[in-house]
Amino acid sequence: MKLKRTFLSIALGSAMVLGSSAALAQKGETVKIAWIDALTGLTAATGQNQLKGFQFMAEQFNKSNPAGVKFEVVSFDNKLSPQETVNALQAAIDQGIRYVAQGTGSGPAAAIIDFLNKYNERNPGKEVVFLNYAAVDPSLTNEKCSFWHFRFDADTSMKMEALTTFMKDDKAVKKVYLINQNYSHGQQVVKYAKENLARKRPDIQIVGEDLTPLAQTRDFAPYIAKIKASGADTVITGNWSSDLTLLVKAANDAGLNAKFYTYYASVSGTPAALGAGSAGRVYQVGVMNFENPAARKVMDEYKAKFNDDFYTAQIFNVYTMLSAAMAKAKSTAPIKVAAAMGGLEVPSWGGSVTMRKSDHQLQQAVHMTVWQKAGPKPFDYSVENTGFNFRNVKTYEPYVASTPTSCQMKRPAGL
Repeated sequence: MKLKRTFLSIALGSAMVLGSSAALAQKGETVKIAWIDALTGLTAATGQNQLKGFQFMAEQFNKSNPAGVKFEVVSFDNKLSPQETVNALQAAIDQGIRYVAQGTGSGPAAAIIDFLNKYNERNPGKEVVFLNYAAVDPSLTNEKCSFWHFRFDADTSMKMEALTTFMKDDKAVKKVYLINQNYSHGQQVVKYAKENLARKRPDIQIVGEDLTPLAQTRDFAPYIAKIKASGADTVITGNWSSDLTLLVKAANDAGLNAKFYTYYASVSGTPAALGAGSAGRVYQVGVMNFENPAARKVMDEYKAKFNDDFYTAQIFNVYTMLSAAMAKAKSTAPIKVAAAMGGLEVPSWGGSVTMRKSDHQLQQAVHMTVWQKAGPKPFDYSVENTGFNFRNVKTYEPYVASTPTSCQMKRPAGL
Protein backbone atom coordinates (compact mmCIF):
# COMPACT_ATOMS: atom_id res chain seq x y z
CA MET A 1 0.00 0.00 0.00
CA LYS A 2 1.40 3.37 -0.97
CA LEU A 3 1.57 6.27 1.48
CA LYS A 4 -0.90 8.27 -0.61
CA ARG A 5 -3.44 5.48 -0.20
CA THR A 6 -2.97 5.57 3.58
CA PHE A 7 -3.80 9.27 3.79
CA LEU A 8 -6.64 8.90 1.31
CA SER A 9 -8.29 6.10 3.26
CA ILE A 10 -8.22 8.09 6.51
CA ALA A 11 -9.52 11.21 4.80
CA LEU A 12 -12.34 9.22 3.21
CA GLY A 13 -13.09 7.67 6.60
CA SER A 14 -13.57 11.15 8.04
CA ALA A 15 -15.81 12.07 5.13
CA MET A 16 -18.01 9.02 5.70
CA VAL A 17 -18.42 9.96 9.36
CA LEU A 18 -19.49 13.47 8.39
CA GLY A 19 -21.70 12.58 5.46
CA SER A 20 -20.87 12.57 1.77
CA SER A 21 -22.65 15.87 1.02
CA ALA A 22 -20.07 17.72 3.12
CA ALA A 23 -17.01 16.01 1.65
CA LEU A 24 -16.00 18.64 -0.92
CA ALA A 25 -17.86 21.67 0.41
CA GLN A 26 -14.78 23.93 0.31
CA LYS A 27 -12.99 22.43 -2.65
CA GLY A 28 -10.19 24.65 -3.90
CA GLU A 29 -9.99 27.08 -0.97
CA THR A 30 -6.52 27.73 0.47
CA VAL A 31 -6.25 27.68 4.26
CA LYS A 32 -3.13 29.33 5.62
CA ILE A 33 -1.72 28.21 8.96
CA ALA A 34 0.74 30.46 10.80
CA TRP A 35 3.31 28.20 12.44
CA ILE A 36 4.85 30.14 15.34
CA ASP A 37 7.69 28.50 17.27
CA ALA A 38 11.43 28.72 17.88
CA LEU A 39 13.75 28.41 14.88
CA THR A 40 16.78 29.88 16.65
CA GLY A 41 18.49 29.25 19.99
CA LEU A 42 19.08 25.99 21.87
CA THR A 43 15.66 24.60 20.88
CA ALA A 44 16.06 25.36 17.16
CA ALA A 45 16.46 21.71 16.13
CA THR A 46 13.07 20.88 17.63
CA GLY A 47 11.40 23.80 15.90
CA GLN A 48 12.93 23.02 12.54
CA ASN A 49 11.80 19.40 12.76
CA GLN A 50 8.23 20.32 13.64
CA LEU A 51 8.02 23.02 10.98
CA LYS A 52 9.08 20.43 8.40
CA GLY A 53 6.46 18.11 9.89
CA PHE A 54 3.73 20.70 9.38
CA GLN A 55 4.85 21.40 5.83
CA PHE A 56 5.16 17.71 5.01
CA MET A 57 1.69 16.94 6.35
CA ALA A 58 0.23 19.87 4.42
CA GLU A 59 1.58 18.30 1.22
CA GLN A 60 0.03 14.95 2.11
CA PHE A 61 -3.38 16.32 3.06
CA ASN A 62 -3.43 18.54 -0.01
CA LYS A 63 -3.64 15.33 -2.04
CA SER A 64 -6.84 14.38 -0.29
CA ASN A 65 -8.90 15.66 2.64
CA PRO A 66 -12.64 15.61 3.37
CA ALA A 67 -13.04 19.40 3.02
CA GLY A 68 -11.26 19.58 -0.33
CA VAL A 69 -9.12 22.51 0.81
CA LYS A 70 -5.44 23.26 0.27
CA PHE A 71 -3.22 23.97 3.27
CA GLU A 72 -0.32 26.42 3.25
CA VAL A 73 2.08 26.82 6.19
CA VAL A 74 3.64 30.22 6.88
CA SER A 75 6.45 30.12 9.48
CA PHE A 76 7.38 32.66 12.16
CA ASP A 77 10.29 32.44 14.62
CA ASN A 78 9.18 33.35 18.16
CA LYS A 79 12.61 32.69 19.72
CA LEU A 80 10.76 30.83 22.53
CA SER A 81 9.55 34.20 23.84
CA PRO A 82 5.92 34.98 24.75
CA GLN A 83 6.36 38.59 23.61
CA GLU A 84 7.92 37.56 20.30
CA THR A 85 5.04 35.11 19.93
CA VAL A 86 2.49 37.90 20.24
CA ASN A 87 4.43 40.01 17.73
CA ALA A 88 4.46 37.10 15.27
CA LEU A 89 0.77 36.44 15.84
CA GLN A 90 -0.08 40.07 15.07
CA ALA A 91 2.03 39.88 11.91
CA ALA A 92 0.20 36.72 10.84
CA ILE A 93 -3.19 38.33 11.44
CA ASP A 94 -2.10 41.36 9.43
CA GLN A 95 -1.40 38.95 6.57
CA GLY A 96 -4.95 37.63 6.78
CA ILE A 97 -4.05 34.29 8.39
CA ARG A 98 -6.84 32.90 10.56
CA TYR A 99 -5.31 29.68 11.93
CA VAL A 100 -2.23 29.59 14.13
CA ALA A 101 -0.22 26.55 15.28
CA GLN A 102 2.23 26.57 18.20
CA GLY A 103 3.52 23.99 20.65
CA THR A 104 7.05 24.59 21.92
CA GLY A 105 6.52 26.06 25.37
CA SER A 106 3.40 26.71 27.42
CA GLY A 107 4.38 30.34 28.07
CA PRO A 108 3.98 31.28 24.39
CA ALA A 109 0.78 29.21 24.25
CA ALA A 110 -0.75 31.12 27.17
CA ALA A 111 0.21 34.39 25.46
CA ILE A 112 -1.62 33.31 22.29
CA ILE A 113 -4.75 32.38 24.25
CA ASP A 114 -4.79 35.70 26.12
CA PHE A 115 -4.29 37.68 22.90
CA LEU A 116 -6.93 35.82 20.90
CA ASN A 117 -9.56 36.03 23.63
CA LYS A 118 -9.37 39.82 23.39
CA TYR A 119 -8.75 40.06 19.64
CA ASN A 120 -11.62 37.78 18.64
CA GLU A 121 -14.07 39.60 20.88
CA ARG A 122 -13.10 42.94 19.30
CA ASN A 123 -13.05 41.62 15.72
CA PRO A 124 -16.18 39.58 14.97
CA GLY A 125 -15.98 37.98 11.55
CA LYS A 126 -12.18 38.00 11.62
CA GLU A 127 -11.64 35.45 14.38
CA VAL A 128 -8.48 33.35 14.70
CA VAL A 129 -8.26 29.75 15.96
CA PHE A 130 -5.28 28.38 17.91
CA LEU A 131 -4.14 24.82 17.11
CA ASN A 132 -1.91 23.85 20.03
CA TYR A 133 0.08 20.77 19.06
CA ALA A 134 2.48 20.39 22.00
CA ALA A 135 2.12 22.97 24.82
CA VAL A 136 0.97 20.74 27.66
CA ASP A 137 0.43 22.85 30.79
CA PRO A 138 -2.92 21.53 32.14
CA SER A 139 -4.07 25.07 33.00
CA LEU A 140 -4.50 25.81 29.29
CA THR A 141 -7.58 23.57 29.18
CA ASN A 142 -8.64 24.22 32.76
CA GLU A 143 -8.69 27.70 34.30
CA LYS A 144 -7.30 29.29 31.11
CA CYS A 145 -9.48 27.32 28.70
CA SER A 146 -10.76 29.17 25.65
CA PHE A 147 -13.27 28.49 22.88
CA TRP A 148 -10.55 29.50 20.40
CA HIS A 149 -7.92 27.07 21.71
CA PHE A 150 -7.65 23.37 20.83
CA ARG A 151 -4.96 21.11 22.27
CA PHE A 152 -3.88 18.07 20.24
CA ASP A 153 -1.28 16.65 22.65
CA ALA A 154 -2.06 14.89 25.92
CA ASP A 155 -1.40 17.36 28.72
CA THR A 156 1.18 16.96 31.48
CA SER A 157 -1.31 15.40 33.90
CA MET A 158 -2.60 12.91 31.33
CA LYS A 159 0.88 11.71 30.48
CA MET A 160 1.81 11.47 34.16
CA GLU A 161 -1.34 9.42 34.80
CA ALA A 162 -0.17 6.88 32.20
CA LEU A 163 3.50 7.04 33.23
CA THR A 164 2.82 6.39 36.92
CA THR A 165 0.27 3.67 36.10
CA PHE A 166 3.14 1.94 34.29
CA MET A 167 5.67 2.69 37.05
CA LYS A 168 3.52 1.33 39.87
CA ASP A 169 4.12 -2.22 38.65
CA ASP A 170 7.90 -1.77 38.46
CA LYS A 171 8.99 -2.97 41.90
CA ALA A 172 12.62 -2.03 41.14
CA VAL A 173 11.63 1.63 41.46
CA LYS A 174 12.25 2.68 45.06
CA LYS A 175 13.95 6.10 44.96
CA VAL A 176 12.98 8.79 42.47
CA TYR A 177 14.70 12.05 41.57
CA LEU A 178 12.76 14.82 39.80
CA ILE A 179 14.65 17.16 37.46
CA ASN A 180 12.64 19.51 35.29
CA GLN A 181 12.62 22.86 33.53
CA ASN A 182 11.63 25.84 35.65
CA TYR A 183 8.45 26.91 33.89
CA SER A 184 4.82 25.84 34.00
CA HIS A 185 5.19 22.41 32.35
CA GLY A 186 8.24 21.41 34.42
CA GLN A 187 6.59 22.59 37.62
CA GLN A 188 3.48 20.59 36.75
CA VAL A 189 5.54 17.45 36.13
CA VAL A 190 6.84 17.73 39.70
CA LYS A 191 3.35 18.36 41.10
CA TYR A 192 1.65 15.47 39.32
CA ALA A 193 4.54 13.05 39.84
CA LYS A 194 4.35 13.56 43.60
CA GLU A 195 0.56 13.30 43.68
CA ASN A 196 0.36 10.22 41.48
CA LEU A 197 3.19 8.31 43.16
CA ALA A 198 1.77 9.04 46.61
CA ARG A 199 -1.55 7.58 45.46
CA LYS A 200 -0.24 4.59 43.47
CA ARG A 201 3.12 3.76 45.10
CA PRO A 202 3.36 5.39 48.54
CA ASP A 203 6.44 3.28 49.27
CA ILE A 204 8.51 5.19 46.69
CA GLN A 205 10.76 7.92 48.08
CA ILE A 206 11.29 11.24 46.34
CA VAL A 207 15.00 11.68 47.12
CA GLY A 208 15.60 15.00 45.37
CA GLU A 209 14.30 17.56 42.91
CA ASP A 210 15.71 20.35 40.78
CA LEU A 211 14.20 22.98 38.50
CA THR A 212 16.59 24.39 35.89
CA PRO A 213 16.24 27.51 33.68
CA LEU A 214 14.48 26.72 30.40
CA ALA A 215 16.93 26.24 27.51
CA GLN A 216 19.80 27.96 29.30
CA THR A 217 21.81 25.20 31.01
CA ARG A 218 24.77 23.90 29.00
CA ASP A 219 26.37 21.64 31.64
CA PHE A 220 24.22 19.23 33.62
CA ALA A 221 27.17 17.45 35.28
CA PRO A 222 26.55 19.12 38.67
CA TYR A 223 22.92 17.96 38.61
CA ILE A 224 23.91 14.41 37.67
CA ALA A 225 26.35 14.40 40.59
CA LYS A 226 23.45 15.30 42.92
CA ILE A 227 21.31 12.53 41.45
CA LYS A 228 24.08 9.96 41.96
CA ALA A 229 24.66 11.15 45.52
CA SER A 230 20.94 10.81 46.30
CA GLY A 231 20.96 7.10 45.55
CA ALA A 232 18.11 7.47 43.08
CA ASP A 233 17.36 4.43 40.95
CA THR A 234 14.90 6.36 38.76
CA VAL A 235 14.68 9.86 37.28
CA ILE A 236 11.45 11.50 36.13
CA THR A 237 11.90 14.43 33.76
CA GLY A 238 9.67 16.46 31.48
CA ASN A 239 12.74 18.11 29.93
CA TRP A 240 12.84 18.49 26.16
CA SER A 241 15.24 19.56 23.41
CA SER A 242 18.67 20.72 24.63
CA ASP A 243 17.67 20.40 28.30
CA LEU A 244 17.10 16.66 27.86
CA THR A 245 19.87 16.01 25.34
CA LEU A 246 22.52 17.57 27.58
CA LEU A 247 21.06 15.90 30.69
CA VAL A 248 21.29 12.48 29.06
CA LYS A 249 24.80 13.16 27.80
CA ALA A 250 25.95 14.16 31.30
CA ALA A 251 24.31 11.05 32.77
CA ASN A 252 26.10 8.78 30.30
CA ASP A 253 29.42 10.54 30.84
CA ALA A 254 29.10 10.07 34.61
CA GLY A 255 28.01 6.44 34.35
CA LEU A 256 24.64 7.05 35.99
CA ASN A 257 22.80 3.75 35.72
CA ALA A 258 19.34 4.94 36.78
CA LYS A 259 16.18 4.49 34.76
CA PHE A 260 14.85 7.61 33.08
CA TYR A 261 11.12 8.14 32.67
CA THR A 262 10.75 10.95 30.15
CA TYR A 263 8.19 12.88 28.14
CA TYR A 264 10.36 13.83 25.16
CA ALA A 265 13.26 11.41 24.64
CA SER A 266 12.43 11.11 20.93
CA VAL A 267 12.81 14.85 20.24
CA SER A 268 15.61 15.95 17.90
CA GLY A 269 19.12 15.43 19.25
CA THR A 270 18.24 13.34 22.29
CA PRO A 271 18.14 9.89 20.61
CA ALA A 272 21.70 10.33 19.32
CA ALA A 273 22.80 11.21 22.86
CA LEU A 274 21.13 8.12 24.35
CA GLY A 275 23.37 5.57 22.65
CA ALA A 276 23.64 1.87 23.41
CA GLY A 277 24.17 2.43 27.12
CA SER A 278 20.62 3.74 27.53
CA ALA A 279 18.94 0.69 26.02
CA GLY A 280 16.24 -0.68 28.30
CA ARG A 281 16.67 2.20 30.75
CA VAL A 282 15.05 5.20 29.04
CA TYR A 283 11.29 5.25 28.75
CA GLN A 284 9.07 7.79 27.04
CA VAL A 285 5.38 8.53 27.57
CA GLY A 286 3.61 10.10 24.60
CA VAL A 287 0.93 9.94 21.94
CA MET A 288 3.10 8.56 19.11
CA ASN A 289 2.98 4.81 18.51
CA PHE A 290 6.15 4.24 16.51
CA GLU A 291 5.08 0.71 15.54
CA ASN A 292 1.72 1.61 13.97
CA PRO A 293 1.91 0.68 10.26
CA ALA A 294 0.34 3.94 9.03
CA ALA A 295 2.66 5.98 11.25
CA ARG A 296 5.65 3.95 10.04
CA LYS A 297 4.81 4.75 6.41
CA VAL A 298 4.87 8.45 7.27
CA MET A 299 8.14 8.08 9.18
CA ASP A 300 9.78 6.28 6.26
CA GLU A 301 8.78 8.85 3.65
CA TYR A 302 9.65 11.77 5.93
CA LYS A 303 13.09 10.27 6.55
CA ALA A 304 13.64 9.66 2.86
CA LYS A 305 12.87 13.29 2.15
CA PHE A 306 14.62 15.04 5.06
CA ASN A 307 17.00 12.45 6.59
CA ASP A 308 15.21 13.29 9.84
CA ASP A 309 12.64 11.60 12.07
CA PHE A 310 8.91 12.31 12.24
CA TYR A 311 7.93 11.96 15.90
CA THR A 312 5.04 14.42 16.42
CA ALA A 313 1.81 12.49 15.83
CA GLN A 314 -0.15 15.55 16.97
CA ILE A 315 0.60 17.24 13.62
CA PHE A 316 -1.23 14.47 11.78
CA ASN A 317 -4.20 14.84 14.12
CA VAL A 318 -4.27 18.62 13.57
CA TYR A 319 -4.84 18.18 9.85
CA THR A 320 -7.23 15.26 10.25
CA MET A 321 -9.40 17.09 12.77
CA LEU A 322 -9.22 20.49 11.06
CA SER A 323 -10.18 19.22 7.61
CA ALA A 324 -12.97 17.09 9.06
CA ALA A 325 -14.33 20.08 11.00
CA MET A 326 -14.27 22.23 7.85
CA ALA A 327 -16.20 19.55 6.01
CA LYS A 328 -18.73 19.32 8.84
CA ALA A 329 -19.08 23.12 9.04
CA LYS A 330 -19.19 23.45 5.23
CA SER A 331 -16.97 26.47 5.78
CA THR A 332 -13.41 27.53 6.52
CA ALA A 333 -14.63 30.40 8.73
CA PRO A 334 -12.82 29.97 12.09
CA ILE A 335 -15.88 30.46 14.29
CA LYS A 336 -17.84 27.81 12.37
CA VAL A 337 -14.90 25.44 12.27
CA ALA A 338 -14.26 25.87 16.00
CA ALA A 339 -17.90 25.08 16.75
CA ALA A 340 -17.72 21.98 14.53
CA MET A 341 -14.45 20.76 16.06
CA GLY A 342 -15.78 20.66 19.63
CA GLY A 343 -16.92 17.09 20.30
CA LEU A 344 -15.73 15.83 16.92
CA GLU A 345 -14.41 12.26 16.64
CA VAL A 346 -12.15 11.27 13.74
CA PRO A 347 -10.04 8.23 12.81
CA SER A 348 -6.33 8.40 13.55
CA TRP A 349 -3.34 6.09 13.79
CA GLY A 350 -4.36 3.06 15.79
CA GLY A 351 -7.85 4.24 16.72
CA SER A 352 -10.14 7.23 16.89
CA VAL A 353 -9.50 10.52 18.72
CA THR A 354 -12.12 12.90 20.11
CA MET A 355 -11.90 16.64 20.77
CA ARG A 356 -13.63 16.95 24.14
CA LYS A 357 -16.19 19.72 23.79
CA SER A 358 -16.08 20.91 27.39
CA ASP A 359 -12.44 22.05 27.31
CA HIS A 360 -11.08 21.35 23.78
CA GLN A 361 -8.59 18.75 25.04
CA LEU A 362 -8.04 15.88 22.59
CA GLN A 363 -8.84 12.50 24.08
CA GLN A 364 -6.48 9.86 22.71
CA ALA A 365 -4.44 6.79 23.52
CA VAL A 366 -1.14 7.30 25.37
CA HIS A 367 1.86 4.99 24.83
CA MET A 368 4.79 3.92 26.96
CA THR A 369 7.88 3.19 24.86
CA VAL A 370 11.40 2.08 25.72
CA TRP A 371 14.71 2.78 23.98
CA GLN A 372 16.22 -0.40 22.58
CA LYS A 373 18.20 -1.83 19.70
CA ALA A 374 16.32 -2.00 16.41
CA GLY A 375 15.14 -5.51 15.58
CA PRO A 376 13.89 -7.35 12.50
CA LYS A 377 11.00 -5.89 10.51
CA PRO A 378 8.67 -4.31 11.44
CA PHE A 379 10.84 -3.10 14.34
CA ASP A 380 13.82 -2.10 12.22
CA TYR A 381 13.38 1.69 12.16
CA SER A 382 16.62 3.47 13.12
CA VAL A 383 16.01 6.71 15.04
CA GLU A 384 18.56 9.39 14.09
CA ASN A 385 20.43 6.57 12.30
CA THR A 386 21.55 5.14 15.65
CA GLY A 387 20.43 1.55 15.10
CA PHE A 388 18.02 1.98 18.03
CA ASN A 389 14.38 2.97 18.34
CA PHE A 390 11.47 3.39 20.74
CA ARG A 391 9.59 0.11 21.17
CA ASN A 392 6.01 0.26 22.38
CA VAL A 393 5.64 -1.59 25.69
CA LYS A 394 2.19 -0.47 26.85
CA THR A 395 -0.77 1.37 25.34
CA TYR A 396 -3.32 3.07 27.55
CA GLU A 397 -6.71 3.69 26.00
CA PRO A 398 -8.06 7.26 26.14
CA TYR A 399 -10.23 6.66 29.21
CA VAL A 400 -7.20 5.54 31.26
CA ALA A 401 -5.08 8.65 30.69
CA SER A 402 -8.02 11.09 30.62
CA THR A 403 -8.18 13.58 33.48
CA PRO A 404 -11.12 15.78 34.54
CA THR A 405 -11.36 19.45 33.64
CA SER A 406 -12.43 22.51 35.61
CA CYS A 407 -13.01 24.50 32.40
CA GLN A 408 -15.94 26.92 32.41
CA MET A 409 -15.76 27.84 28.74
CA LYS A 410 -17.10 31.18 27.54
CA ARG A 411 -18.63 30.57 24.12
CA PRO A 412 -19.71 33.09 21.48
CA ALA A 413 -23.39 33.93 21.48
CA GLY A 414 -25.50 31.20 19.92
CA LEU A 415 -22.84 28.52 20.37
